[in-house]
Amino acid sequence: MPSRRGFNLFLKGLICIGVFSFSIGVCMGGESPEFEALLQFIRAVDPQDVLKVGQNAPMRQNPCIHKWKGVTCNSLATSITEIRLENLNLSGILDVSSLCNLPNLRVVSLARNQIGGTISTSILHCTRLTYLNISSNVLSGRIPKALTKLKYLRRLDISNNHFISTASRSEEGVQPIHTYVKKSRRLQRHGAMKQEKVVNSVAVETESERPSSGSGSDSDTSRPWYKRYECMMPLIVGLGFFLLFMYFAGRKAAKLAEEREILKSLRDSPQNMPPPKVQEGEKPVENRSELVFFVEEHESFKLEDLLEATADLRNQSFCSSLYKVILKNNALYAVKRLKKLQVPFEEFGQTMRQIGIIKHPNILPLVGYNSTNEEKLLIYKFQSNGSLLNLLESYTEGKRDFPWRLRLSIAHGISRGLDFIYQRSDDCIPHGNLKLSNILLDDNDEPLISEYGLSSFFDPKKGCTISSNGYTAPEKMLSEKGDVYSFGVILLELLTGKTVEGTGIDLPKWVTAMVKEEWTGEVFDKEVAKAAKEWAFPLLNIALKCVSASPTNRPTAENVYGKIEEVIHDTPNSSDCTTECSGYQDNCCMLHSIIPETWDSPGSNY
Repeated sequence: MPSRRGFNLFLKGLICIGVFSFSIGVCMGGESPEFEALLQFIRAVDPQDVLKVGQNAPMRQNPCIHKWKGVTCNSLATSITEIRLENLNLSGILDVSSLCNLPNLRVVSLARNQIGGTISTSILHCTRLTYLNISSNVLSGRIPKALTKLKYLRRLDISNNHFISTASRSEEGVQPIHTYVKKSRRLQRHGAMKQEKVVNSVAVETESERPSSGSGSDSDTSRPWYKRYECMMPLIVGLGFFLLFMYFAGRKAAKLAEEREILKSLRDSPQNMPPPKVQEGEKPVENRSELVFFVEEHESFKLEDLLEATADLRNQSFCSSLYKVILKNNALYAVKRLKKLQVPFEEFGQTMRQIGIIKHPNILPLVGYNSTNEEKLLIYKFQSNGSLLNLLESYTEGKRDFPWRLRLSIAHGISRGLDFIYQRSDDCIPHGNLKLSNILLDDNDEPLISEYGLSSFFDPKKGCTISSNGYTAPEKMLSEKGDVYSFGVILLELLTGKTVEGTGIDLPKWVTAMVKEEWTGEVFDKEVAKAAKEWAFPLLNIALKCVSASPTNRPTAENVYGKIEEVIHDTPNSSDCTTECSGYQDNCCMLHSIIPETWDSPGSNY
């Protein structure tokens, strides 16, 4: 039941959100190693607790969320990037070890205080530091050479302190600070902050002169990288699970909503009326809310069967949706749902009856339909072999063979179905949307023309056109000649192995250009070129005639079918060809005999 499914989704969401919240809580709390390091640093530099956060700060308080004075964090409030504690009368010592346990620290400014102690060589571990200002304090000792190895450091100010100075630069192991701290040429070139230098009398200790005492030991300054970020792991994992859950829950909810929508549209229908059996030429007795079938009684089903079926959304557009429906008896159907149709009930029913009585091996039969004021439902047998588009794409990707004889059989079947449509009566309904995805394949790979008759219901002015670019004739009219043009494009796709649908390629224009430049042999797909010399060129000629820019120069559906029949049953005679086409004599001579110099080029009006 939908309520049960909704409850399960809600419960899973609560669990996932709980894990996510716990992960955030762990990382946001004061138990984070990074925040513990900050607290230790502040306690060292501010023993008098001037900042009111050092001695009595709650251990689980997040300095980023609670906006500790002088502390700046990243946008996620998970890592400290700046510490600015200037002119606050801080009187402790500089704990470099704790300071460098902040892996994303960029800026430190402690100027104009009373901070004492020395600069430990642990400063080497502040690898991300770009700005360091500890001027006007009471720091002492030698300046560690480690300062010169901070590759991102762009500004350093250690003036007005009590560092040990030397009168002579030649003292062993001591060199002036400006020998190690270099200016950033890039910053200087753009007029940005300039590197401040210490007076030459201030010296940097060499590696051999590191003090044995300081604000902390080197062994405590560096933690393995995975230890520094270990609190982030639950957050990342929790966030990943949360996003993954929301993605699948959203898809599931959308699918359930679609199922409920299609089933809701039918619930007003009477559920106990047996579907009428319809014979050819007989008008079925129908009601606006019932299912109308065009099949034998044993093949029909009741409305409640459809309501209880599993519906899988396969395709969706602005004006229509396609579902794969599995009944309880495992029968498969395709249900086409049409929306936003301003078609009178009587007109729609009349068209459906006209389509429903069509029985042809190359036209997908209409099983039944349902019509309401809000929407229309069309029911077909589901074809598990997919469409011609799926087949050609699988061949292009190397997943399936597409031999020439199967292509020829498919082209022949489509032309036969198209001919049948226009031979039935003078008031026949044009297809209007022939394309690869609307040519389905049955279990024997026999082509079935689908969605016949639907184009007449859609109004292009309302954005509900279903015709496709690349297949539509230049005149853009629903007619026999328009369908012949679309068939010509499909025939070119079978010959070249190229797909128009989804690529935007102007295939008729490309083929025409190749023929005019006498590169016709390069047009054919490799499977066609190696196995179909006697058929490929005649079919190319038929295709080019079909895609002629002028409707009057295109053949009829009957002529197209007849020409393809001739190609299949008659092998072209190339005995009259000259020998000027060495290497490709048969094909070349056939080209000159079939495609004359003055043939009507569809490219002439492009």
